[in-house]
Amino acid sequence: MIIIGLGRFGVSVARSLVAMGQEVMAVDLDEARVQRYADEFTHVVQADSTDRDALEQLGVESFDKAVIGISNNVESSVMTALALVDYEIPDIWAKASTKTQGRILERLGVHHVVYPERAMGEQVAHMIVGGMTQYLEFDDDFAIARTMAYHEQWGKTFAETGVRAKYGVTIVGVKRIGEDFIYARPETLVQPQDELVVSGPTKNVEHFCALSKPKIARQPH
Repeated sequence: MIIIGLGRFGVSVARSLVAMGQEVMAVDLDEARVQRYADEFTHVVQADSTDRDALEQLGVESFDKAVIGISNNVESSVMTALALVDYEIPDIWAKASTKTQGRILERLGVHHVVYPERAMGEQVAHMIVGGMTQYLEFDDDFAIARTMAYHEQWGKTFAETGVRAKYGVTIVGVKRIGEDFIYARPETLVQPQDELVVSGPTKNVEHFCALSKPKIARQPH
């Protein structure tokens, strides 16, 4: 795996891959960044990713996966992507800061374009408004979220509360403090402090999760 660009995104991806046992070659133009992470990743190299001679010296064509963590310099991002596509790397991921940059990368042949700041912003917004601790939305109006069981469910089974019929969502599983995750069944008894993993149409999931959000009383002025 080759990671090009050691900004916050590139470093985060590289660290996660290393933690998963993957070998990582990290590349950045900035010498200070290269020195900073020299002992953390498998190989850390100072190189200009827009320079095809430099990429050839790195043996970039031998990698089957590549991540482009450059987004603040659109020209460098595009030139790097074009080079990797020309080298026919089978699986290319790239960070984009704007939709325009993302569309350019996709048209060049990048297989996966991610918008980490926008995605994180959307997740945090849903968690703030909707009583969720984790949230994942898909393109086809489908979402999965993690939320606390609301008080009307306590001491009852899912069969008794009729969650699916009443709210149009599916409870995938339950996580209790100090216990392993369990898959939800109609006879599963919900306890206070249970966390639920819920899935379904986005609006239904948002509505269901909002039930667990504490009501904040307004203070008189």
